[in-house]
Amino acid sequence: MDSLPFNKVGSERSDGSEHSSSSRSGAGGGGMFEYFGWVYHLGVNTLGHEYCHLRFLFIRGKYVEMYKRDPHENPGIRPIRRGAVGPTLMVEELGRRKVNHGGKGGDIYVLRFYNRLDETKKGEIACATAGEAQKWMEAFDQAKQQAEYELSRGASARNKLNMEEEIDLEGHRPRVRHYAHGLKRLIKIGQGPEMLLRQSSSLGGDVNTEGYFRTDFGDAVEAYVWKCVRTVNGVRIFQDVANTESGKGVIVKSVGVIEASADTAFEVILNLDRHQRYEWDMLTANLELIDSYDGYFDVVYGTFDPMYLSRWRSKKDFLFSRQWFRGQDGTYTILQFPAVHKKKPQRSGYHRTKINPSSWEIRDLKTSMGSNTPRCLVTQTVEIHSVGWWKWKKNQYSKFEKGVPYALLCQVAGLKDYIASNPALIFKSSASVIQSKAAEASISNAEYEAETVHDEFYDAISAGSSSSDEESDSDEHKNKEAKVRLKNVAWAIASLALKRAQAADANKEFDSRVPAIIIDPSQFHGSLSKGKDETVTNCWTSPSGEGFMIRGKNYLEDNSKVMGGDPLLKLIAVDWFKVDKSIDRFALHPRCLVQSEAGKKLPFVLVFNLQVPSKPNYSLVLYYAADRPPNPNSLFAKFVDGSDMFRNARLKLIPSIAEGYWMVKRAVGTKACLLGKAVSCKYLRQDNFLEIDVDIGSSSVARSIIGLVLGYVTSIVVDLAILIEAREHAELPEYILGTARLNRLKLDSAVHLEV
Repeated sequence: MDSLPFNKVGSERSDGSEHSSSSRSGAGGGGMFEYFGWVYHLGVNTLGHEYCHLRFLFIRGKYVEMYKRDPHENPGIRPIRRGAVGPTLMVEELGRRKVNHGGKGGDIYVLRFYNRLDETKKGEIACATAGEAQKWMEAFDQAKQQAEYELSRGASARNKLNMEEEIDLEGHRPRVRHYAHGLKRLIKIGQGPEMLLRQSSSLGGDVNTEGYFRTDFGDAVEAYVWKCVRTVNGVRIFQDVANTESGKGVIVKSVGVIEASADTAFEVILNLDRHQRYEWDMLTANLELIDSYDGYFDVVYGTFDPMYLSRWRSKKDFLFSRQWFRGQDGTYTILQFPAVHKKKPQRSGYHRTKINPSSWEIRDLKTSMGSNTPRCLVTQTVEIHSVGWWKWKKNQYSKFEKGVPYALLCQVAGLKDYIASNPALIFKSSASVIQSKAAEASISNAEYEAETVHDEFYDAISAGSSSSDEESDSDEHKNKEAKVRLKNVAWAIASLALKRAQAADANKEFDSRVPAIIIDPSQFHGSLSKGKDETVTNCWTSPSGEGFMIRGKNYLEDNSKVMGGDPLLKLIAVDWFKVDKSIDRFALHPRCLVQSEAGKKLPFVLVFNLQVPSKPNYSLVLYYAADRPPNPNSLFAKFVDGSDMFRNARLKLIPSIAEGYWMVKRAVGTKACLLGKAVSCKYLRQDNFLEIDVDIGSSSVARSIIGLVLGYVTSIVVDLAILIEAREHAELPEYILGTARLNRLKLDSAVHLEV
């Protein structure tokens, strides 16, 4: 791939000296963050021609400046654009886009900016890697938080904010003064323009800036039991021994540690250039991009290497779709499915085959002590036919090793050796933190401090998961069964004690001065029925919190996670609507449960409105009720009656596919996300309720995942847990606000709702 330029930290200048940045302290008082680096500015000029210009972007507090040259190396240079980031700024990832720059084509990762109240105010920038795009999103999020913080300080601050001109990345470029601001940290994203002709995908690495870009993976407990069955060139090959049934497909995976950043490994895997591909991919001969959609989904045509042809030596080709996304923790996931496309009909002389469904997962690992070399863990999971697998596993001799599935599993080994033999692909972290001379002043506002993300991710435990690596061989079955019984007894005792402790602590979230009411579920009915047992489909139930891991009482000391207890709120009804356009403020609609007589008598109701983008659109509305109002001094009350900024910083959703196709499980995952960071959330606090409107369509990544889920929705069971993230000793342990299990929903059962 001919790459577009992007700069890197620590790159050498033309005179051989090391490029560095120093901070400047202004008269601004409190400490602020400063982000800077090279980006591409995309747009259309007055003649209607598209442009792609290399620009130096600076974020100081809530102010953004764009330069033609690096102001560190050109003191006194004036910005070509400048403005403030307002609370209504929205930043959306648009994924990969191929552009032509200086006669050379390449892939870049695009971010779109717009004002949610005035979408005529918009613009686009682009980065060389998805990792850098994510860091810029975090940077603009910090600027937006600064604007929200100043807005909360009173009328004078609001008037000042209203008078400031918002950043405009399109249209006329006003000539403005250079702006200086007091600094607390400098965070540099990317490297210098001297890297214009070098490989842009070399950027990456984990960044730790006191939690702002911290990566925390947690301990994933999957509904699989993986057993290592072979090692190939340092890459382990595993089989899922828990979910294998005779006569059906087998799920296997290959896992390897690669000395490169996750950004670099991801770029190499996605690259279709034949010269690079030949160096690590033993399976495919040629790959060609056929079509691309929304930056996160494309269709690829390929042919197999002659080594993997049939005994009749017929040529084989294939089509597959690639869907990729980057999680909040920096983990990349690539899903590959067999596909068809009108641009590539059956080809004369070739036998069209279906590829094995597969997935890639790439995540950064912490570097070892004293080492600056980045590392990442690459996992490739493949679904293969069981017949050839069993022969290969039992007999050591099989044609399987000459087949396509085995070649797929060996791709991780090829990738590892290829990157190891190319030092140019192994780079240090793509961002650095530089201490400023300004005082280490902390931001006094508690809500602004809450935005520092120390640990965003937790993992759901699927119902069928097990921490044991036991096999099902008949000789060992009885002994292991006895051990499991003893283990289950111990687990049950510990679980009971934990539940009692959690139940006792949970009382502090409600107002003890108000007597609890009895909630009669028979008084509340939604358009989606409640399931009587697990055999009923197109329904909902409310599972316990045991399937989810949450922060324990001693989390701040030992990072311990514990099994969740019973939900704090009771799920009383679920509505499943089909709508022409997304519905906000649904709690004010006459059809909403909180507008009924029974709903008005409840002490408190949380209305959780998941807006699902599709054709048509859907809304899944979950109603959670409390038998008492919130305790005014509790974290629960602070969330219910607090600011939108605080809610966005604390609201977490943990998803889990309890039953369903393994590729959908891989797409959804079990890692929680801070909803306010991932998608647009709106809040409505009135009377006895709080409504949360979650716009899944506001994120390209979320739209891509939900599109896959809707394709399998009639055959999957989805578990959800909603909680408020605890960050202080007084807030621990965490509590699950509510859970929901959606059992094999039918799209055509959604009730059409007129707005």
